[in-house]
Amino acid sequence: MEKYKTLSAVMVFLIKTNGDKKQILLQKRQNTGFADGMWDLSYAGHVEYKESMKQTAVREGKEELGVEIALEDLKFVTLIHKRDEACDVTYYNGYFCTEKYIGEPTICEPYKCSQIKWFDITDLPENLINDRKVAIKAYFNGTPYIEYGWGNN
Repeated sequence: MEKYKTLSAVMVFLIKTNGDKKQILLQKRQNTGFADGMWDLSYAGHVEYKESMKQTAVREGKEELGVEIALEDLKFVTLIHKRDEACDVTYYNGYFCTEKYIGEPTICEPYKCSQIKWFDITDLPENLINDRKVAIKAYFNGTPYIEYGWGNN
């Protein structure tokens, strides 16, 4: 099967409540060829041919973090139509979040991820991938659709 055939990807926020604060799990990328050394959302993955975004989110949660997530526990956050000049690609990125999952998140792909860490969702690291910052803002604002990289941000 040809990789990147759909030109769409899914990013998922794993969220937990700690007292009165919400935390988000982030991963630090390595050896991927895209944003290596930067923080990314909890996990992400390319949507495969004949696979829905939610199906991708469930599959990637198992592959990257070893967690089980039910389709119905994924809450839609936003869709970002992203143009990335550096990579010369245009993607449709679906963002979802969940507080319900089974298992303790662990790094299952250490060749792509050097670290995972819980952060207060209002106090994120500076070196978080830019469009991921935009998606987190959309989470708080309830913005369902964003065009990113078309000269408007």
